[in-house]
Amino acid sequence: MIHRAVVTLVAWLCLTCVGVAQTPATTSLTFPTLTGRVVDEAGLLSAGDRASLTTSLADLEARTMDQLVIVTLKSLQGTTIEDYGYQLGRQWGIGQKVKDNGVLLIVAPTERKVRIEVGYGLEGTLTDAMTKVIIENAILPSFKAGDFAGGIKNGTGQIIQLLVGDAGSVPTAATKTATPAGSSADTPVWLVILLGVGGVGVLIFCAVTGGAACRGIIQILFLLALSGRGGSSRDRSSSFSGGGGSFGGGGSSGSW
Repeated sequence: MIHRAVVTLVAWLCLTCVGVAQTPATTSLTFPTLTGRVVDEAGLLSAGDRASLTTSLADLEARTMDQLVIVTLKSLQGTTIEDYGYQLGRQWGIGQKVKDNGVLLIVAPTERKVRIEVGYGLEGTLTDAMTKVIIENAILPSFKAGDFAGGIKNGTGQIIQLLVGDAGSVPTAATKTATPAGSSADTPVWLVILLGVGGVGVLIFCAVTGGAACRGIIQILFLLALSGRGGSSRDRSSSFSGGGGSFGGGGSSGSW
């Protein structure tokens, strides 16, 4: 009886040790902070590249609600890009919680690996076969030539084409002109109406009374205009975050 108990205890300890030994491979990874739609930890993109890609990705989400995030990594920390990819997608929660419509384009230049990680809800659109074609035809040729920015842009464009259901046309970002920062589109409609009505009232008031009171009212309206435009710009730049989407390993990888 004692012998059987000892055997059982030894077996349990062995299984526990095996489990502990395997744990670090999946729990010791550290992930970059989700600072925006483009997270360039490896420094492969210029400021202009990041800005244009961010505009493309924001436009995609506005049209389809799908979230596509580009991330370049300094290191895969000893794991595979497949393992890192789906864990990163879950960590960030890319895509909507109910739809799981998130996508990651991951580049790890140190290990010379690239992956398109696809959320559960988009696996029927961005199939393993289609993502493999994008990697092989649009991304890797540029990477092999040392043009990381070009490969990332090409791959992003083709992913967007598939997600908008218009694979035969130019990507949305290339055909639509972004509103320049600080333009009139930043100002809420209600504020435009208020300023218009207020402006007419001020003109009438100034014509009748004139003086310091008139100048004070004009200053107040001017400050309102500035606050409305500045607030809208801040909201746009800081509003991005994952929506709680999940990943299960769908997608494809490549190397160069």
